[in-house]
Order: sequence, then structure tokens, then C-alpha cells
Amino acid sequence: MSVGKRLCSAEEAVALIQDGQTIASSGFVGIGVCEALASALEKRFIEKGEPQGLTLVYGAGQGDGGNRGANHFAHKGLLKRVVGGHWGLAQKLGKLAVDGDIEAYNFPQGVICQLFRDIAAKRPGNITQVGIGTFIDPEISGGKLNDKTTEDLVQSLVLDGQRWLWYKSFPIHIGFIRATAADPFGNLIMNKEAVFGEVLQIAQAAHNSGGMVIAQVNELLEEPINPQHVKVPGILVDKIVVADSVEHQQTFAETYNPDYCRAIPGDVSMNDNLKPMARNERRVICARACKEIPEGAIANLGIGMPEGIARVAAEKDLLDKFTLTVESGPIGGIPAGGWSFGASLYPQAVVDQPSQFDFYDGGGLDFSALGAAQIDGKGNVNVSKFGGKLAGVGGFVNISQNAKIVVFCGTFTVGGLEVEIADGKLKIVTEGKIRKFITTLEQISFSAERACQINQQVFYITERAVFTLVDEGLELIEVASGIDIESQVIGLMDFMPIIHDVKLMPEELFE
Repeated sequence: MSVGKRLCSAEEAVALIQDGQTIASSGFVGIGVCEALASALEKRFIEKGEPQGLTLVYGAGQGDGGNRGANHFAHKGLLKRVVGGHWGLAQKLGKLAVDGDIEAYNFPQGVICQLFRDIAAKRPGNITQVGIGTFIDPEISGGKLNDKTTEDLVQSLVLDGQRWLWYKSFPIHIGFIRATAADPFGNLIMNKEAVFGEVLQIAQAAHNSGGMVIAQVNELLEEPINPQHVKVPGILVDKIVVADSVEHQQTFAETYNPDYCRAIPGDVSMNDNLKPMARNERRVICARACKEIPEGAIANLGIGMPEGIARVAAEKDLLDKFTLTVESGPIGGIPAGGWSFGASLYPQAVVDQPSQFDFYDGGGLDFSALGAAQIDGKGNVNVSKFGGKLAGVGGFVNISQNAKIVVFCGTFTVGGLEVEIADGKLKIVTEGKIRKFITTLEQISFSAERACQINQQVFYITERAVFTLVDEGLELIEVASGIDIESQVIGLMDFMPIIHDVKLMPEELFE
């Protein structure tokens, strides 16, 4: 079928969506998001009150913390259920979950994007050990986010003496996917997209569920695409919507950055692309974490504070000593931050997101640095729900559960913390109001018990103290010069850490 018969406006495409259907949406933060389709669906619901009772499924967080991305779906009545990986960027969606207005599940990002592949293959679901020991484990809460959510979508299995989690398949009726351009056969090319995500897997899942695939593109090509460059074949595409550049930015921060789609030129240095960090608590944490990256490692850096590790590595001329990857698919290069997170500057390669998580889940990561909102005495970590805020786990569970070395990065307290660094010492000018080392977590996003079982090496790095995970719990191993252990470390924890031999944090961190 020619592309002409499939070409339509965003309004015409979303008018085909019926009550009660399940939509799978591609995108990663602000990359590859089907903004034209989502906004058209929102407009239809506001004006006509339809469709109603939809289920939305997405893996990576999609949004800008405001109105874009998955926030377009956040209307009472429009949605019945959401199965999401990361919720923090779609705060309006999160509010519906917290208020109990929708059924809401939080599953690992890697599981969701792999589940699309399982749905396409008519398998019963995704069988994995990712999520064991966390709040997603059916022995805890099964990833359910409120009392309205009752159906068990994940179940525990024992296979050959080992426990596994079975994330159940369900049909996908509508696939929202995005590409750069479509050719006369409806084949899709993604040459100007920073990542490929799970567009092929969503398209296959929707097609094999008897559903409809709607592709948002920015351009129509007059000539067929080189077959080796096709990311989604036209046989899977039912409708094609051409969006303008405003609703088809490469990321939510940039209209188009060609350096996300090409190898590093010979006359450019990686180290020239990152400015040195300010001499503050963030730099101390990132510089200390950088010391744990083995030479030759394949590494992943999480969003937020861990992003600074790349800047420290550039400053120290270490970027060629290891390879940075992003769960969205880039391998090599320098991961971007902010609303461009998910892209990498001058990547060596870009693979699809389910394949990247296959590699991560199998132990391919030597090192990962991630954030931490709450930590308990056993070494469990919460990043997903705290202080009334629903953030979700995103790729955190896949990554933290399977990397050989895991470093959790964050300040010791939050809420007004001010420090001063001088003469090789750290001084707390104003202490943060909120403790992060607490007795009971609101949710367990990282299971310390499982980490000990599989012999992971785990560190918890703050600006004033460094801890490591041992079988008995959290052990204090380093403290910053100028910090009093009793009053400024132990006195600000809700539990007593294990203490044997406490060394000073490296002096150069504070010079």
C-alpha cells in the first residue's frame, strides 16, 4: 500500500481510537516523543469527551515536568489504567495515580520495552528476575501504586529451582511511534533521531495484536529508503502523520543537534565538550564516584547528579579509559543531560532500547552510578516514591540489579544544604532539613539482600561520607576531612551504621 493512502492528519488518526483500547507510546524523556499525536488525542478528549477508559503503556519517562509528553494523557475519564516505567516527568499523570483516579502500575523500563517484543511474539509475557526484592515483586506490592489497582500483572514463578517474575502479556491496540521520515512504501527511517527506542517492537506488538500503528514523521521521501536503513518496515504502519518541527523536536531541549547522530570528527576532542564542574558538593560526589570506575569498563550514568561523573572524567582526561552507555541505546560518546537526557554526543553506536536492556540484564555493565532518595540500614534504596512524590523507577531496577559495581550518588541531607570547600576540608555551612538515611523506606527500589546474594559491589557516596554494602548492612568506610563523625554523620542517621576502619576521603576531592 502506498504512503498516500495512509497519510492523514493527527486529528484524523486519533479519531480512530476507540473506548477501552490500549495505547503503547514510544519516547525517552523528550526524545522520540509523539507530541503531535498525544496533543491531538488530548484535544479530542477535551472537546468531545472521547475516547474514554484507555490504558496507556510506556517504558521510559516521557515529558518535561509540565505539559508535554505523557502529560497530554492526564485527564480523568480518558484513562482507566497506566503501566509506566518512569512517572516523574509526567507529573499530571502521577497526580492521577496518587489521587487514586486511575489504576496505576510502575514496572521497570527494561521489562516494559522487552514486553512489547514478547507481546509481538505471542509469548505469555516477560520472564525475568528483574524486580525481585523490590516493591515490584508480587510478594511485596506487585508494582501497584494505589488501592484502586487490584489486578495482578506480575506473578512469581519457580523454574528449575530459581524464582522468576512473570510480567504478563496483554494486547496492544494502538501504537504511537515516531521516525524522521517515511518513504513511498511507508518504510520509516530514523537518521535524525537521537535514539531508536522500542519503535519496532511497539509496531510489531500492535500489528500482531490486530491493532493499528500510527507513525509520526517530520518528512515524506520521494524515493525508497535504502533497505539496510529501514527501522520500521512499511508493512507494519497503518497511518502516517507529518508533524511540524515544533512538535517534532529532536529533544525537548534542542530542535536538532547533528552531533547526536554522528561519530566524533577527527579534529574534535571529547574532553572539549564538557565544562569543568563548579567546586561544590556535587563535584566532590562525582569525583569520588569516578574513582570506582575500572579501566576498560562499560558504564552507565543515571540522570541527575551522576551525569556530572562524565564532566569530571573529561576534566581528568579519563573519557578514553572506559565506555559510557545510556539505557535508551547509545554506546560510547558523552551522555547528554537535562531535557536531552537519553542522547549521547558523538556515540560510537546506537542500538534499540530492548537490546540495550538485554545486555544490561545479562551482566554487561561493569559499572553504574545512580541517584538515591532514601537509604535504610540494610542498604536498600528508594528512588521511586517519597515525600508524596511519585517518580517511578525507569531503568533503575534493571541497571542497579545487574551492574557489577553500583554507586549510589547523593548529598547526605537535602533541603537547604550548603557547604564550603577550602584548605582540603569540607565545612557544613547550613545542614539540610531532610534526612536521607532513614529507618523505613516508602518503597524499595534496590534490594540490598539480593545484591549480597549475587555478590555485587555497592557504594553509597555523599559529600561527607562513603559507605559500602556488607552482609550485615551499611558500613561507613570514609569520611571527609573537617567532618565530625558523631554529630555530622551518625547523628544525622536514623540508624547506626557498621563501623570498623574509617579512612579519610581522598584529599584531592577538597583541594
